[in-house]
Formats: sequence, C-alpha cells, structure tokens
Amino acid sequence: MDIGIGLPATIPGTPGTRIVQWAKASEERGFSTLGVIDRLVYGNSEPLVTLGAAAAVTERIRLMTSILLVPFRGNAALVAKQAATVNHLSGGRLVLGMAVGGYEDDYAASGVPFSGRGRRFDAMLDEMTSIWAGEPRGVAGPIGPQPGVPSERLVFGGHGERPFARVAARGAGWIAGSRGVGTFRQGARAVREAWARHGRDGEPRLMAQPYFSLGPRARADAETFLTDHYAVEGWDAEKVASLALTDAEAVRDAVAAYEEAGCDELILFPCNPDPQQVELLANAVL
Repeated sequence: MDIGIGLPATIPGTPGTRIVQWAKASEERGFSTLGVIDRLVYGNSEPLVTLGAAAAVTERIRLMTSILLVPFRGNAALVAKQAATVNHLSGGRLVLGMAVGGYEDDYAASGVPFSGRGRRFDAMLDEMTSIWAGEPRGVAGPIGPQPGVPSERLVFGGHGERPFARVAARGAGWIAGSRGVGTFRQGARAVREAWARHGRDGEPRLMAQPYFSLGPRARADAETFLTDHYAVEGWDAEKVASLALTDAEAVRDAVAAYEEAGCDELILFPCNPDPQQVELLANAVL
C-alpha cells in the first residue's frame, strides 16, 4: 500500500512558504502523493492553485485533489483548463479526485443551486472529458494545454449508488473520507461490485484519507482543527476529531487495518502545519 500525505493548505493561517516547505520535505522523505482538500466557505487555500505551487518545487511525488468539489465551480471549460495546467506544470503528475460535496454554504456562496448537483457534475464531466481529448471549441481549436488529464488519473469520492456507478463508468478509482476503516471497507465492497457490473477489467484503485497529528500536543491540535473544519456538521465534528490518529502506534495500526481492508493508497492529512509533522509521520510509517 502506498502512503501519501496531505498538505496543510486546509489549515487556516498556514503560510504559503510553509506549504512549499512541506511539499519539498514530503518528496524527500518518500511519500507517494501530496493531497489537498477542498472547501469554499473556509480559510483553506484553493486546491488547484496550491498544487501548482507544489508542482514547482517537486519532481517525483504525485499531486492529488482529494477531493475537488466540481459542481459549484460552474464553468466546466475553466476547471478543465485549470486541471490540465497543473498536470502540464507537474509533468503529468496530477491525480484528479472529484466529487459533488455536501455543504450547502459552498453552493450558496457560488450562486449555484445545491439541488441537482449530481446531474450538473455529470454534465460537467462530459464537457471536461471532451476538452481533455482535444475537441475544438473555437477559432484557435482545442482548449489547452494538451494533453489534458487522462482517464486513468480520474478518481471519485462520495458514498451511494450514483457515486459508485460514476467510479465504475468514468474513473480509475475511489477515495473514502476520514470516517474510519469500517466505512472504507463498506464503500470499497460497493465500488468493486459496481466495477464488475460495468464489465471493467482489472480492479479499481481504492484510497482513503484519515487525519493524523503527532507530538506532545497531538490530541489538542486534532480537536482544535477538526472541530473547527467540520463545525458545519454540528455534533459530527467531534466524531471526526475522535477518529484522528494521534500517536505513532495508532498510525501504524491504521495503516495495517486499511491495507488488510484492500486499500491501495492511504493519504494521511495533518492537523498541525508544522513541517516537523512530515518527519514524525515518515518515522512512524515509511
């Protein structure tokens, strides 16, 4: 199982210099992927812009939106161009994880209806796929840069029949959220069943993204960040915080449990933006 790490771009107030430092350190320590989490109504950095910065200071490590919330962005052509640009700048290292999102305030702030977002997402995917394939859109021809984002680098999030069918019909894999290995196991089973129903060869790539926090203030840092980030979910924010991995043994146990459940890559997201967290995590699992 590959072990990736999230960038601290989700944590409000994290300086850009620290995000760049974190990206360099993560590649040097041998992590497989740098991940970014998306929200609009929060103090995080925008995911694709952040990965553009990470692309400029790294050479090997994969760059993944885990996940990009697409429908409230509205303009499929612009999203396609932004993603293709990150892929181009990174030399083809982008893994584009996408989903619809479940927070109404993100949609309200965008002026985009929350209802019907699944249908809107599928329509945007149709347009984005055509753009990445090089279909012309105007006098100058296709929207570049070309090539775009290949289908084998498309991953989807979400739970339910429609998201799982989307993985099987249009993607290469599925990424679970931060709700524990049991939730991952149930979702992975459903994704594999959808994959088989669609007659796909091979196996879907299965991923998950738990939170971690290490060091003397690990539990306090996890609770401070996660109860704030997930405050929109009310009491469920405390449940998410309780699942954070806050010592090296817990991290190693989680890695073993996810691997046993069939996870292909685990991307561990930080609750503390101190770059020393990269070293602590690497010492625990790499």
